Amino acid sequence: MFNKIFHLGILYIFFIFLSLSIFFFSTTKVYGKSFDITGIEVSKPFEINFNKNEVIDTGFTNAFLELISLIVNTEDQKKIKKTNLKEIKRMIESFSIKEEKFIDEIYYLNLGVSFNRKKIFNYLEKKNIFPSIPVETNFLFIPIIIDENKKDLLIFSKNKIYNDWNKFEKKNYLINYILPAEDLEDLDLIKKQYDIIEKYDFKQITSKYDLDRSIVALIFKNDKQVRILSRISVEDNVVLRNLSFDNIDLYNEENIEKLITDLKIFYEDYWKFLNQINTSIKLNLNIKVSTSDNNKISNFDKVLNKTDLVYEYSISKIDKDFIYYQITFNNSPSAFIRIMKNNNYNFDTQNKVWILK
Repeated sequence: MFNKIFHLGILYIFFIFLSLSIFFFSTTKVYGKSFDITGIEVSKPFEINFNKNEVIDTGFTNAFLELISLIVNTEDQKKIKKTNLKEIKRMIESFSIKEEKFIDEIYYLNLGVSFNRKKIFNYLEKKNIFPSIPVETNFLFIPIIIDENKKDLLIFSKNKIYNDWNKFEKKNYLINYILPAEDLEDLDLIKKQYDIIEKYDFKQITSKYDLDRSIVALIFKNDKQVRILSRISVEDNVVLRNLSFDNIDLYNEENIEKLITDLKIFYEDYWKFLNQINTSIKLNLNIKVSTSDNNKISNFDKVLNKTDLVYEYSISKIDKDFIYYQITFNNSPSAFIRIMKNNNYNFDTQNKVWILK
């Protein structure tokens, strides 16, 4: 009897030690959650009063602005464009100098900056700004110029926007555009839809590409203005968006560049809207995970850490059977269940404390 109790005691101590190891490993990862901005390049003449710290400070500001351009829509970026350096530094978790060099008495610096995600979200929430998850994606993009005066369609290589679309790229764009191959059958099919082109769904063309996201831009041109009807498809959802531009010459290089830049910003903002996080929603979830499967615990920890809608999490209690998680989630219970299910995790939600199956 004594030996049995002794062995049970040893087993219990083992589980406690294992759980504590996981606890410390987990909390380290929680606080390691950050936004990493790399490749920030800054230069300054090497003069008598040269101060390296000033160059690094400029790098911090540039890194913050690049992060904001990735997670905040264009209109809201104006509200925080002049955030002071002291405030920015409070949100920095760490930084690293990737490269520094002197060329012709000019100092060049390449910097990487990690921002604390929680502090960034708190700062934006105080400004009444909802950030977005910075998700890079591919869109099929089909621009069609419709000359209303001539009743003609310009597609593929005869279309200046098609030819120049990928010439104007920026580092902070999340959308990568795939332009369709020049296809005579597609050309003929589109021309046949001229009279109903605003209602046409283009599925016969978009279905040829292994993409579930597409934008068809119908660019109506007349003597007075350019009107653009964008048919934006994301999975099975389709929205139509109208934009108008005055005094645009589609044969002028500067006009074309401005038009393309404005359109790309518009599409970036729409994509950010679809991935927006409502940080004012703070759903508290209590979940317990069996200590019998160390791999399950470790992998669950990894999923929580990489899930952007998880605001924070911690371990509140440990016993010989379960580890108890407290999770703050920026969305609904159904959204949490859906995200976890996509990562092959299911829960028993019958009680207040959910059980990871």
